[in-house]
Amino acid sequence: MTIIGWLQIGLFVLVVALLARPLGGYMTRLFSGESVFLSPLLRPVERALYWLGGVNAREEQSWKGYALAMLVFHAAGFAFLYGVLRLQHILPLNPQGFGAVSDHLAFNTAVSFVTNTNWQSYGGESTLSHFSQMVGLTVQNFLSAGTGIALAVAFIRGFSRSRADAIGNFWVDLTRANLYVLLPISILFALFLVWQGMPQTFAGNAVATTLEGGEQTLALGPVASQAAIKMLGTNGGGFFNANAAHPFENPTALSNFIQMISIFAIGAALTNVLGRMVGDERQGWAILAAMGVLFIAGAGVAYWAEAGGNPTHIAAGVDPAGGNMEGKEVRFGIVSSILFAAVTTAASCGAVNAMHDSFMPLGGLVPLFNMQLGEVIVGGVGAGLYGILLYIILAIFVAGLMVGRTPEYLGKKIEGRDMKLTMLGLLCVPFAILAFTALASAMPDWRTAMEGGTAGPQDSGPHGFTEILYAYTSAGANNGSAFAGLTANSPFWNLTLGLTMLIGRFAMIVPMLAVAGSLAAKPKIPPSVGTFPTHGPLFVGLLVGVILIMGGLTFFPALTLGPIAEHFAMLRGDLY
Repeated sequence: MTIIGWLQIGLFVLVVALLARPLGGYMTRLFSGESVFLSPLLRPVERALYWLGGVNAREEQSWKGYALAMLVFHAAGFAFLYGVLRLQHILPLNPQGFGAVSDHLAFNTAVSFVTNTNWQSYGGESTLSHFSQMVGLTVQNFLSAGTGIALAVAFIRGFSRSRADAIGNFWVDLTRANLYVLLPISILFALFLVWQGMPQTFAGNAVATTLEGGEQTLALGPVASQAAIKMLGTNGGGFFNANAAHPFENPTALSNFIQMISIFAIGAALTNVLGRMVGDERQGWAILAAMGVLFIAGAGVAYWAEAGGNPTHIAAGVDPAGGNMEGKEVRFGIVSSILFAAVTTAASCGAVNAMHDSFMPLGGLVPLFNMQLGEVIVGGVGAGLYGILLYIILAIFVAGLMVGRTPEYLGKKIEGRDMKLTMLGLLCVPFAILAFTALASAMPDWRTAMEGGTAGPQDSGPHGFTEILYAYTSAGANNGSAFAGLTANSPFWNLTLGLTMLIGRFAMIVPMLAVAGSLAAKPKIPPSVGTFPTHGPLFVGLLVGVILIMGGLTFFPALTLGPIAEHFAMLRGDLY
C-alpha cells in the first residue's frame, strides 16, 4: 500500500462527489418537466417519439400502470433480442459469418441485457456479429439503464408528493432518461474513447504480422459505442471476452479512470435528485455519504489484501512485485485493478479490468460482498437509489421500534404494508442467490448431466464454491461480472442464471413500485421535536449498520464456506 495508491482512490472519490450536484440538478429539472439546455434541440424529437408511440405525455400512471408498462416493454425487448441472436446468421453486418446462437445461450443473453445484468456466457468477438452487438446488445444497454433511472425517479415521487394517485408516466420518464441523459453523454464519451485508441468500425477481423513473422488475428468492430453506454449505464457487457482488460476496450490509464468515473456518475447524482425533489439536499448528501463509507471501506480492504500478496509466495521468495499481480494488467497495476473491481461491483456494472478469480481470498470477498449488500453502494443507474431507499425504510422502522415512535421518513409514515412490501423486495434476491448456489453445489451429478461434462467451476474446495456463489450473486444483483474460472455456457448454468437475473430485477422492482404508490398517496407530516433527523452522521451510521447487518446475517455462512475458509487455508499453506 502506498500514498500514491491512496491518492488515486481519493481523487476518484473527489471527482465523483464534485459531479453529483451539477448532474443531479440537470436531471431534477428534466424529470420535473422543466426546460434544460438541450430542450430546444431535443424537444421536437421527444414530441415525435410520443406521437409515434401514441403516448399522452400529460397523462400519468398509478404504480400498477407504471409497473405494467415497464413489464410489457421489457417482455417485448426480450423477445426482440432473443430473435436477433437466434437469427444472426441471416441478418446483416456479420462479416465473420457467425452462426446462430444456441437456444439456451440466447435465452440467458437476452435476459441478461434486458435486466441490465449483462452477464456473458460467451466471448463477444468470437460469437456475436456486429448487428447483434449493436442492434441487439447496445440498444438494450440504453433501454435497461433508462428504465433504472425512470424507476428511481418514480420512487422519489412517492416521497415528494402528497395525497397523489400517480407516480409519473413510464414512457415519458424512459424517453427523457435516454434522450436527454444517456444518449448525449454516450456520444461524447464514445468520441473520447475513439481518441484514446478504441476501435469504432464495421470492418471484420484484421490480420497483423508479428515480430517473429507469424500472423495474429485482431478482432475489430463498433467497440467504442458499446463501451460508452456499458459504463455509463452500468451495464458492463464487453465487446471482447476480456472486457475492460482488453487493450482495444480500455486503451490507456486515462480511459481506465474516466470509465470508472462514468460508472458512478449517474448513480451518485441521483442521490442529489432525491434531495432536490423532496426540498432538502441534505437528505441526498446523507445517502451519498453512507454509500461512500461502504465503498471506501471495501476498496481499502481489497487494496490491503492485494498489496500484501500471497504469504506462501512471499515465504518462497517469489513475490518480486510486492503484491499479488496475478490476473492483473501490468499497465494498470494493483491499485487501479482493485479500484476498478470495487467500483464495478459497488455500482452493479460488471465490467472488469482484472480477473477477480486471481484476487487474494479477502480481495475477492470485497467485490462479492459489494453485490451481496443489495446493489446499494451507488448501484446500477437508478437501481442503487431505489435499493438503498428500501434499506432506509427498514432502518427507519428499526429506529422507530427502538424509541417507541411511529417510523417516518421525509414526512411519510412507514406502516405495516410498506414494511411487508419492503422486506419482500429485499429478501427475494438473497433467496434466489442462495437457493441456486445450493442447488449447483449439492447436485453435481444432475448438473453435470445437463452440462455434458464440459462446464462448471474449474477449481475444487472453497475457491470452487466461491466461483459458484459469485456467479449467482452477480446474476441476482444484476451485476454481470464474472469471477472467472466458471464455464457457464451450458443449459444448466444458462437457465438457472437467467432465472436468477429475472428475480433479481423484477421481483424487487414490483414491490418497490407498490411502496412508491403507497407513499405518494399519503399526506406529508410536518417535522416535530420528536422527528428522527435523517440528514446527519447518526442516520448515516444507522443506515450503514443496517445494511451491513442484513448483508452479513444473510450471506456470512456462505462467505465462511468460500473466501473466508480459503483465506485461513492459505495461511496454513493450502492453495486452490
